[in-house]
Amino acid sequence: MKKLTSIKISVISLPLYAFVMITLIIVTALGKLPLNMVGITLLLVALGHLLYFIGEKLPIMNSYLGGGSVFTLIGATLLATFHIVPTHVIGAVGKFMGGQFGFLDFYIAALICGSILGMNRNLLIKASTKFIPVALVTMVVGFFAVGGMGMLLGKGFAHSVMYVSMPMMAGGMGAGITPLSQIYAHALSHGDQSVIFSQLAPAVTFGNIIAIIGALSISKLFAKTKYNGHGTLISATKEELEKPKIILDAQRIGVGMLFAFSLLMVGTILNNFFPKIHEYAFMIIIVFIIKATNTVPKKLEESVSMFNQVIMTNLTHAVLAGIGLALIDLRTLASAFSWQFVVLCLTSVIAMGLTSWFLGLVLGMYPVETAIGAGMINNSMGGTGNIAVLSAANRMEMIAFAQMANRLCGAIVLIMGGILIRFFYH
Repeated sequence: MKKLTSIKISVISLPLYAFVMITLIIVTALGKLPLNMVGITLLLVALGHLLYFIGEKLPIMNSYLGGGSVFTLIGATLLATFHIVPTHVIGAVGKFMGGQFGFLDFYIAALICGSILGMNRNLLIKASTKFIPVALVTMVVGFFAVGGMGMLLGKGFAHSVMYVSMPMMAGGMGAGITPLSQIYAHALSHGDQSVIFSQLAPAVTFGNIIAIIGALSISKLFAKTKYNGHGTLISATKEELEKPKIILDAQRIGVGMLFAFSLLMVGTILNNFFPKIHEYAFMIIIVFIIKATNTVPKKLEESVSMFNQVIMTNLTHAVLAGIGLALIDLRTLASAFSWQFVVLCLTSVIAMGLTSWFLGLVLGMYPVETAIGAGMINNSMGGTGNIAVLSAANRMEMIAFAQMANRLCGAIVLIMGGILIRFFYH
C-alpha cells in the first residue's frame, strides 16, 4: 500500500486518484455525468492529468514524441474517435470549450495577461519589434511555397493556396476558417459555406499536428545548442530574465482574474466595432501598451501573474484533453488524405519553419524560438493549437508572442482571402 501511495498523479496519491477515476467512469456509464461546469471540469482535469502522467512515463513517448502533452492530446482524440467517451459527453465538452461556456477564453485570457505583464518591460519591447516582421515575412514565404509546390504536383497554384495554405494560416476553426469559409461562399456564385468549411478543415487539423511534431523536434534537436533561447526570443541580461519571487495570495489571485477578464471584455467591445480583428488581438495590443508604458501598478501585475500561475499549473492538461476530445476530428482528416495533401501541408510547415529560423538568426534572435513562435505557430489552429504546440515544445511562456503572430497573420489571411478568391475563381 505504501508503494502505491508513493506514486503521485498531479500530487494526488494513486489510490485517491483511482477513486476519482472510478467515480467518473461509473457516473458516465450510468449516463448521470452532469454536462455542466462541475461534470465537464472533473472529466477534463482528471483525464488530462492521467494521460499526461502516462505520457511522461512511456519510454519512447517521453524522450522523442513530446511526452505528456502530446500523449494527452492524442490519447483524448483516440478516446473520442473510438467512442470510449460517449458522443453526448464529447458534444458537451465542445460547448464547454467554445462559445457557449468559453473555457478556452478563460484559460487564454489568463495566459496572455500573465505572460505579458509578467515579462520584463525592456525584453518585451526588444523582442516584439523583431518578432512581428519575422512572423509576417514567414507567412508570405509559406504562401508562395505551397502555391509553387501545388503547381509542381498538378494541384494548381490557386487551389493549393486557397484550400491548404490560407486555412493553415487563418488562425484555427472559430476565428479562422469559419469566417474564411463565409468569405469564400459569398464570393463564389454557387458557394455553400458548410461544403467549403469541410474542404478547409482537414488542412487546419493536419497542419496543427505537423506543427506540434515540428515544434517538438526543433526543441529536442537543438536543446543543447547556442540556437536555443529556452523560451526567450532574444538574448537578455540576467536582470531582464530574472523572474520576480511571488508568494501566492488568495485575494490577489481574484484581483488578477478580475483585471484579466476586464481586458478581454475591452477586446470584445473593440471587436464589435472592428469585427475583422479578433478580441484576442485587441487584448494583446492593450496589454502590450499598458506594460510598455508602465501604466499598471506593480502589485496589480503580480496579481495577474499569480492568476496565470494558478491556471497554468492546474488547467493546462485539462485544456489539452478538451482539445483532443472535441476539436480534433480524425475522420474529417482521413477523408481528405492523399499524398499530395500531405506534401502541401509539410511544405507549409517546413518552408515557414526554415524561413523563421533564418530570419531569427539574421536579426539576432534565438532561431529555435522564432522557428516555433513564427513558423510552427502560424500553422496551428488558433488559441488551442498554440497551446498544443508550445506545450509540446515546453515553451508556454511564449504564448503572448504566439497569439500575436497567430491573430495578426489570421486577420491578414481573412482580408487577402476575400480578395484572392475573386481573383482566382472569377
